[in-house]
Amino acid sequence: MNLIGRKNEIRELRRFHASDQPELIVVYGRRRVGKTFLVKELFGNDFAFYFTGTIGVSDAVHLANFDEAIVEYGGTDAPASASWHDAFRKLRLLLSSQDEGRKTVFIDEMPWLDVSGSDFLTAFDYFWNSWASAVPEILLILCGSSTSWITKKLFHNRGGLHNRVTGRMYLAPFTLGECEEFFKSRGIEITRYQMLESYMVFGGIPFYLHMFDKGLSFSQNVDRLCFSNVAPLRDEYRELYCSLFSRPQRHMRIVESLAGSTDGMTRNEVATLSGLAANGRLTEALSELEQCDFVERYTDFTRLKNGAYYYLKDPFTLFYLRYMKDNNTKDEYFWTNYGEDGGHRAWNGYAFELVCRGHLKQLKQSLGISGVSTSTSSWRSKETEPGAQIDLVISRRDGVINLCEMKYTKHPYTIGKAEAEALERKKAAFAVETGTRSALHITMVTTYGLERKGYFGLAQSQITMDDLFL
Repeated sequence: MNLIGRKNEIRELRRFHASDQPELIVVYGRRRVGKTFLVKELFGNDFAFYFTGTIGVSDAVHLANFDEAIVEYGGTDAPASASWHDAFRKLRLLLSSQDEGRKTVFIDEMPWLDVSGSDFLTAFDYFWNSWASAVPEILLILCGSSTSWITKKLFHNRGGLHNRVTGRMYLAPFTLGECEEFFKSRGIEITRYQMLESYMVFGGIPFYLHMFDKGLSFSQNVDRLCFSNVAPLRDEYRELYCSLFSRPQRHMRIVESLAGSTDGMTRNEVATLSGLAANGRLTEALSELEQCDFVERYTDFTRLKNGAYYYLKDPFTLFYLRYMKDNNTKDEYFWTNYGEDGGHRAWNGYAFELVCRGHLKQLKQSLGISGVSTSTSSWRSKETEPGAQIDLVISRRDGVINLCEMKYTKHPYTIGKAEAEALERKKAAFAVETGTRSALHITMVTTYGLERKGYFGLAQSQITMDDLFL
């Protein structure tokens, strides 16, 4: 079995497989994150039945493909299924005819099967409730990338599927530590700094990492995957959003607005910049982007109940919008030639913040507070001039608040006089405006740590790039 990480998920899937009860399991997460690979690799394709949806095809095509799969696993396709009720009746007959023992059924990319006007969901509802839920041998695994569809149609279903899911399994992107394990398993020799750069471009998405050529440098791999004439990821952005959302233009306008702001945006700010009305559709689209791991919502520390800032979460989306979308250079070696250009500093800083916010567990472990209850938020000054902002606030149950400053450099970072004064102003403004009684610790999160000179002592704690690999 060639699996990196996923230890908890493997343990849970094995537990469900060993169960003597019928189980309905949902494996979900961002597209390209490795859901199908996990299930197939763990079970070795040893399924009683396997079927996957196809994006953008009609109900008739799906039904014909389903009939073909039924035959492949030993059933009959005569007569051809005229509806999903017919198709699931065939599946019931197929499973009933098989030998005794655990029967693992895997339906992949389930959201793509629920096309407009289809009876798929009602037929599946009937199949599970009228038969499969009473068969102890059945382990039914559903999988899909459209987390918003899964949440709405399965987890929050108000009909026959209400509370029928017995196991939920969210598959997150790899952490930096898991990326390092992945690269080593593939014989790809790159430094941790280059792995960090890789995460800033591709995130921890196994599908993208699997495309690396171990004979090329990191920058050459970026050029080959993103900027060459036949770059396999050239159209990935549009394909990604179109595969997840039925009307992706709204979602794309939102992420394109967020990509232009390193400070996060309120809902009204998103509406203004994107040109979308600040109504329920905007709220729904923001929620769907959150559920699909493209956007992250942080509460405002001062207004924990009613204040929130939205941040772009997906590194590849940010990279695409910054460097690929309007790139007219026709330079197949764009990243090798310009990746070190000074104009990239804004992207470097924002992308590094994305990585840090995605590794809160590692940040807490480095601070020695893994077992301490915490809440995370952002904060913007409402009174101080010039305005002050802290993108990551970690409020701890032990009476300490870490005010995190994230700095991406290629060498140890020096806190100069101007930087020290700015940090002191932020800290003072935060203390006054929030009225907190907690101790305030400035925490510097950098690539190579702090130079022991200048205003080094201003920071109560520091976290380095290596700590993010924990």
